[in-house]
Amino acid sequence: MLEKPDGPDLLATAREVLLKELLPALPPDKVFAARMVANAMAIAAREAQADTAAVPARDLAQLSREIRAGRHDPGTPTHDAMRTWLRDYARLRAGVSAPKALG
Repeated sequence: MLEKPDGPDLLATAREVLLKELLPALPPDKVFAARMVANAMAIAAREAQADTAAVPARDLAQLSREIRAGRHDPGTPTHDAMRTWLRDYARLRAGVSAPKALG
């Protein structure tokens, strides 16, 4: 285990400084870019804290080929497991990139 502050804590602190101290001092034409940087920092912090072990890793390109080929269609032995994995993966990704979308 790493000592505090860890990566997510450092990102949160840097983001707070960016938003509260630097952003107000920026010229108007730089505000949008600074907000994009702040959002990217928030996403990176959430990604670092995400429980990726909860959703087993898969080769997404291979999985896409299997889905297009119908290997996980309703009625196949893998359909229920694949549906569960896809739901869990979508929730994990949304929790990182758009947590408000989860409600």
